[in-house]
Amino acid sequence: MKAIIFNAPGQIALTEIPEPVAGENEVLFKVQYIGLCGSDLNTYRGQMPFVTFPRIPGHEISGIVAGKGSGVPDSISIGDKATVLPYTHCGVCPSCRQGHTNACEFNQTLGVQRDGALTQFITTPYDKVFASNILSLKELALVEPMSVGYHGANRGGVTETDTVLVIGCGTIGIGAISAAARKGATVIGMDIDERKLEHAVAFGATHTINSRMQDALKTIRDLTHNEGVDVVIEAAGSPETFQLALDAVAFAGRVATIGYTRKETSIITQKIVSKELTINGSRNALRVFPSVIQMFERRERPFTSLITRVYPMEQTAEALAFWDQNPGSVSKILIDVNP
Repeated sequence: MKAIIFNAPGQIALTEIPEPVAGENEVLFKVQYIGLCGSDLNTYRGQMPFVTFPRIPGHEISGIVAGKGSGVPDSISIGDKATVLPYTHCGVCPSCRQGHTNACEFNQTLGVQRDGALTQFITTPYDKVFASNILSLKELALVEPMSVGYHGANRGGVTETDTVLVIGCGTIGIGAISAAARKGATVIGMDIDERKLEHAVAFGATHTINSRMQDALKTIRDLTHNEGVDVVIEAAGSPETFQLALDAVAFAGRVATIGYTRKETSIITQKIVSKELTINGSRNALRVFPSVIQMFERRERPFTSLITRVYPMEQTAEALAFWDQNPGSVSKILIDVNP
């Protein structure tokens, strides 16, 4: 079967690998769409610290159940449309023992620490499969990144009385905006691209800030009567935006950081102490897939409007080159694996 492989940064090839066979407790999954993630772009750029080469990418997955082992329950049927939870957990490390299986010390995400799903078929344990025959296959490919943002809102402890600033309105940031708005919060979306800010409004932001055109901190203070926001969800991943999060959050506020950078980051720790801030990292997602799928099924937001372009599998290299050259204009690129 066909697969896409990164042989080195910027070196992408279409190759042939053996088709997998489902084990007793596994599902054989015919992949339809793979969403390209920021981690894939950073792998392409040689800036992804968790990836070794060669590597098959792909962890934002949709497809159809094509077969199953004898131990797979009847709740999963051949022909089901589904998405796949792409993470692993060991069950015994400190994170797992506390229920934070998403942050397992030994996690191996598909397409990152292990070969991913940009292939025609994969096998996966049946408890990683989340089906919906209501959603389209394009919508199902958006569930994983939206879940990462949804988890970020949970890590920020967002409530209906909060004003929440989401920095970065890509797909993960939009997931955080959708979750925060769903919880009843007042949401401010911040980005440097007007098209992404339009998405922010469509997904529940009451206010937007174009930090390329506006003084972000002054605008936040004006919107919050000079108090700052209750919660910041940082989904951009730069030293500057992390510092802005500390500046923009109110005293006794909360910061959830989804974005990260390999750059050395200097911060003014006085802000953390004097404001007595709660700062939580946010990695991957706990089992919020069912909640996100339910949100999709209710058609609460225009989810497919996040899709910027769809490329055939053979043009994966072109898709990543386009994103690399036009980072501000891309929300989500899908790869059509089995047209």
